[in-house]
Amino acid sequence: MITLIWIALAILTVVFSAVLISDVNKHKDQLEDSSWLKTGLIGFVVNFFDVLGIGAFAPQTALLKFTKQTEDRLLPGTMNVANTIPVLIQALIFITVIKVEPITLVLMLASAAAGAILGVGVVAKLPEKTLRLVMGCALLVTASFMLARNMEWIQGGGTAIGLQGGKLILAVVANFVLGALMTVGIGLYAPCMALVFALGMSPQVAFPIMMGSCAFLMPPASIRFIREGAYNRKAAVGMAIPSIFAVLIAAFIVKSLPMVALRWVVIVVILYTAGVMLRAGMRDKGFNKMDN
Repeated sequence: MITLIWIALAILTVVFSAVLISDVNKHKDQLEDSSWLKTGLIGFVVNFFDVLGIGAFAPQTALLKFTKQTEDRLLPGTMNVANTIPVLIQALIFITVIKVEPITLVLMLASAAAGAILGVGVVAKLPEKTLRLVMGCALLVTASFMLARNMEWIQGGGTAIGLQGGKLILAVVANFVLGALMTVGIGLYAPCMALVFALGMSPQVAFPIMMGSCAFLMPPASIRFIREGAYNRKAAVGMAIPSIFAVLIAAFIVKSLPMVALRWVVIVVILYTAGVMLRAGMRDKGFNKMDN
């Protein structure tokens, strides 16, 4: 079963890469006015800490917003496209080294992908004002999960490496919803980890489930963003390439760091960004273009 997952992830990597390269090459003379250096640093930093459990979407939203690298309406698509290959690499690593009961893993991965495929068609067509409000709320949800984790309000966990019966059905349905929500910028890691803990599974099992879910949902979702033209091509590529090296360094060299203090900093930044997004979304007139 793990071999089949590996093959599926390899196929997704090839297909996604071909679609992205073709689209960027087709529009190579129309690339956005983003900074290769700024986006590259953002991609490296967020994916480095993503491997260590911080999550990428919320801090990435904040950094892209602060450095004014893309329009708000393109944020979900840009982040999904930029993080797809790094997440595929993470999934390959963690699915290999951490044992999960195959049926549980496969069903949860498939449900997340199905949720994303349905969700992205809606997100790509949302007006920018609506998207700001949705992303502001998404950031508040992410900050809430991170706060709960830091305060140890999320309790549970056990030794199980798989689920059966009602618990398995609940996990599959919940991961479908999380997959759909990820297309609007709600990172899957924190709520998925809370779900795994609540169902009595081993905390280690959260990593292959979280990263595998993202690896299966992001390529099809990102391909739809690409075909809709709902992403910043230059920013996405600028973040994607250094992110690959960040994942490998974090997974094989660094492996772990004291993260509690960093999470508090990230929570503050996310809350500030959520406030900015919500304030802009509630204005009568939004700002639609990059202010570089």
